[in-house]
Amino acid sequence: MFNKYKLVFLLIIIEKKLIMAKNNETEVQVNSINIIGNGTSIVGDIQGEGDIRVDGNLKGTLLTKGRVVVGTTGVFSGEITCKNADISGKVEGKIKVSELLSLKSSSKFSGDIITNKLAIEPNALFTGTCNMAGNQIQHGIGKPQIVEQKETVK
Repeated sequence: MFNKYKLVFLLIIIEKKLIMAKNNETEVQVNSINIIGNGTSIVGDIQGEGDIRVDGNLKGTLLTKGRVVVGTTGVFSGEITCKNADISGKVEGKIKVSELLSLKSSSKFSGDIITNKLAIEPNALFTGTCNMAGNQIQHGIGKPQIVEQKETVK
């Protein structure tokens, strides 16, 4: 039989599990993956904290602190600012990546690249300019910018 102390102990365990479940839900929302599916077309600006995958058509500005993936069926036109990016589809415009940009063999990129690291697979198509900006890209939500480092000579 349950006595008073066992019942209190069980309620504490249940309460802790509910708190942990709420914390896990929050983590899932922060680290969520947003998908623009094949056959979907969006015109506009998107801001987010998590990863974004584009398998449909997107025209506008895409700003995230996470990873951007443009799948083989994905078509993007506009400006992307993110932490990491994997491009397998077609992208036209400007992309700013604070860490690694990967152009996969099926990718077709036309525009300007600003990144810290760049990986281009054989058969990937790239037309445009590339600036290896080091760690100078800020990808926070709000106003993305490139931070210029000035040295003074004495």
